Amino acid sequence: MLKLLARYSVNRPRYIAMSASLDSSRLKLTKVAKPSTPTPPDLLQFGKTFTDHMITIEWTSEEGWGIPELKPYGNLSLSPAASVFHYAFELFEGMKAYRTSDNKITLFRPDKNMARMNRSASRICLPNFDSEELITLIGKMIEQDRHLVPNKRGYSLYIRPVMIGTTSSLGIAPPDKALLYVIASPVGPYYKTGFKSVSLEATDYATRAWPGGAGNSKLGSNYAPCILHQLQAAKRGFQQNLWLFGPEKYITEVGSMNAFFIFKDSATNKKELVTAPLDGTILDGVTRDSILILARERLDPNEWTISERLFTITEVVERAAKGELVEAFGSGTAAIVSPIKEIGWNNELIKVPLLPGEESGPFTKEVSKWISDIQYGVVEYKDWVRVVATLD
Repeated sequence: MLKLLARYSVNRPRYIAMSASLDSSRLKLTKVAKPSTPTPPDLLQFGKTFTDHMITIEWTSEEGWGIPELKPYGNLSLSPAASVFHYAFELFEGMKAYRTSDNKITLFRPDKNMARMNRSASRICLPNFDSEELITLIGKMIEQDRHLVPNKRGYSLYIRPVMIGTTSSLGIAPPDKALLYVIASPVGPYYKTGFKSVSLEATDYATRAWPGGAGNSKLGSNYAPCILHQLQAAKRGFQQNLWLFGPEKYITEVGSMNAFFIFKDSATNKKELVTAPLDGTILDGVTRDSILILARERLDPNEWTISERLFTITEVVERAAKGELVEAFGSGTAAIVSPIKEIGWNNELIKVPLLPGEESGPFTKEVSKWISDIQYGVVEYKDWVRVVATLD
């Protein structure tokens, strides 16, 4: 048996090396007969309208990645026995393209999305791919549909790369066939209310993720089980769940967003921007990471502490009672930055201060501008923006 394992371990790397890598230069392009007309921005609903084209790439364990196809948006044909339907071999990403004031179409930190997508794939035994090659392919898709990228601040093209296991078998095993595809949707604000504060229900009667689980991977199986509790929270007047974990009731995330809180020490007046740590129970959000980088760079360390630490709903209650809860907001690719105005807990409402007559606190408003200015090309910052198309 040991000899067999040794022979397998020696041969396996050679086998992988022989498999074809994802190669954007092999792209097969089939254009739509007639490009569609852009939907007016004010009529867009999040994720309801799609662009003219999509990308599909098949993978097999024997041959590796096949020829990428850029073709008209349409239905997929899958076996009823495909492993994605039975054992949830499925992952996805969410990223956006923006139209800048000088008529360029850009992606915001796409390398971060690709790295996370590969980590998610590894978690459920689906294949990895060359990140730059997929970014190039996405750029070519946007180039074809660039006229459908909304031309309005607060609007964008939401891009959804997906990978699924397509092995036709009812046996529980790693898929030997997979499909990577990318679709895109012109979108406005994630919440219908736009940049307005939301109400959350702190949820401890169910658990979204746990240490050692897959809560840090962007898998569909992390989302579907949460919808029931979101509906229950909605019946009580809340828009989302603020997921708690363990007997300590640690704050983790909002399911569709990472969560940030700002506390102010009454004795020193020093503020703390705090969010949950990357301990496996929350998603490693690209917007979360961007906010932390910008905050550490732009905020005075004599006046601010930037923390990734464990904290509980009890701490939030106690800090609010002492007047030390300053602001709270969520962050994510879809919502970007979403102010939080109140949190339901133990049949009480924890009120979060907002600016008079406005829907957020001052820092939430500022950090939203930090991110959007970079995304829309108003401010250049490092290599966070990738130009993928230009408009005529």
